[in-house]
Amino acid sequence: MSSINKLTSLSTQTLSLILERQRFPHAAATHDERIQGNMQALRDGIRGLGSSAEVDGLRQQYERMRGMVGGQTLEDEREDERELPPPPTPRKSQEQVYTPYTDDPDPDLEAGIMLQEQRRLMDDQDNHLDALSHSINRQRDVSLQINSELNTHTALLDGLDQDLDTTHSRLNTARRNLERVSKGVKGNGSTVTIGVLILVLLVLIVIFKT
Repeated sequence: MSSINKLTSLSTQTLSLILERQRFPHAAATHDERIQGNMQALRDGIRGLGSSAEVDGLRQQYERMRGMVGGQTLEDEREDERELPPPPTPRKSQEQVYTPYTDDPDPDLEAGIMLQEQRRLMDDQDNHLDALSHSINRQRDVSLQINSELNTHTALLDGLDQDLDTTHSRLNTARRNLERVSKGVKGNGSTVTIGVLILVLLVLIVIFKT
């Protein structure tokens, strides 16, 4: 079952390459080698699987893709092209109906490829949006942390301002006290001088009497 799944995936990739090759003929050379390798791998893989409903579907898609690249520049494929062994005669309900090849891609197949491409693009966009959301959340967390640190610094600065105001008030009070003392000393200078002279006279009188 895993081999069938791998071949189915390979068949889908090959069909996408063929459709792209038809849309952009000028770039056909870049796809020829890969298409050739995929077709060879599909042919060998289908030949080795025997017969079943899934294998019959792969065989049918292989034949249609071979018709789509027929007459174009796949040299090795044309040189070594051999018919796949026909599957056992199926029941009428499982008869394969081969549609003739036309220059226009099958609308259903092209729609399926386009749907796969759209899903892939949507998945890529979802992944991008998830990464963007994660980045935005990280930036929001960093912003909140910075805001918290700024609030802390603001509180510290406010406390420092209050301390400076208190110190300034105390210095003003001390300056006013010193000014009052200085004024008091200047106003009572003569009284202090007289008191000192009287004290000196008393000391001299005591000395001379003794």
